[in-house]
Amino acid sequence: MAETAPGPPFRAEHIGSLLRPRELTGGYRALREGSLDPDRYRELQDRAIRDVVALQEEVGLESITDGEFRRASYWARFVEAVDGLGVAPAAFSFHDDAGEELEFLAPRVEGRVRRSESISGDEFAFLAATTSRTPKITLPSPSTMHFWGGAGAFSPGSYRDLDEFFSDLGAAYRAEIAALAAAGARYIQIDEVPIAMLCDPDVRDRVSASGFAPDGLVTHYIGAINTAGAINTALEGRPDTMTVGMHLCRGNFKGKWLSEGGYGPVAVRLFNETAVDAFFLEYDSERAGDFAPLHEVPPGRTVVLGLVTTKSPALEDRDDLERRIEEAARFAPLDGLALSPQCGFSSAVSPNPVTVEDQTAKLRLVVEVAADVWG
Repeated sequence: MAETAPGPPFRAEHIGSLLRPRELTGGYRALREGSLDPDRYRELQDRAIRDVVALQEEVGLESITDGEFRRASYWARFVEAVDGLGVAPAAFSFHDDAGEELEFLAPRVEGRVRRSESISGDEFAFLAATTSRTPKITLPSPSTMHFWGGAGAFSPGSYRDLDEFFSDLGAAYRAEIAALAAAGARYIQIDEVPIAMLCDPDVRDRVSASGFAPDGLVTHYIGAINTAGAINTALEGRPDTMTVGMHLCRGNFKGKWLSEGGYGPVAVRLFNETAVDAFFLEYDSERAGDFAPLHEVPPGRTVVLGLVTTKSPALEDRDDLERRIEEAARFAPLDGLALSPQCGFSSAVSPNPVTVEDQTAKLRLVVEVAADVWG
């Protein structure tokens, strides 16, 4: 049995977003309608965060988030705090096994990008004061600010090319990460969707039809995070004391998804060129492919297996989870693996089709299985 990882990342992890209580979702609607005072809404957020921190601690988690309760979606606060970013209909849509589709709004580049205020400093300060365990702050990936617009990602007069855009965007990330580090943050997670989507042949065809080379986008998106030795990237200069995880997501909204396909098309470059400490990989359904790409993960990196789904209430079988971890260990060493849900439980205000009881049972199962496997 492998020794327990001192972390972060820990053997039992979760991705970040958690189900908002009904009082908070109702308060969000009232705030938008103008019938709730912002200070009162802040009080609702504070109380809900204290409760959800207590929930995470009670089930035995060591990495603690605020549930992303101060955000309308996983990327919303970033767009609010960075000049030059706006919101527009995405060029893609969510869907499910029944064929139902759901359109959504996503970031769009409207002008020159500049970090004009703290993005997540207030989130970290409150969280760090609320838990004695390890606070984790999540940030949307750089690609999130480009991919969804397709050929119309840049408004006229904003940017001429991707290099110029990602240079400015990288500066915004570096400033935010430096501020978080100065405040005491030691664990952040980059939430990445477009690179995972570029494993899907249908998505790649659509990208090609819009005038972009899919592999060229992968190059820019990996480089924008941090390729070892590169400059002007999001993680350039981050302190050695800060652990950075990267979550690869195929879309997570109301139980629906955006893409499918194993990690094979990007595995060699993703795992070897992206200078992060851990990869949080979705493996909750056949859409994710098999574990063979894990063979490409270099020594010293942790793979957090997202084997527990947040898209349905059905609770996974403990023996099946342990069997799948053993299967993954054929391609990556067991002491380099960990366990988590495949994604958050509520990447936006609208939740996935699970209850708080379902969520608690799944988080507790992650902790218990991790203890069984790794001690």
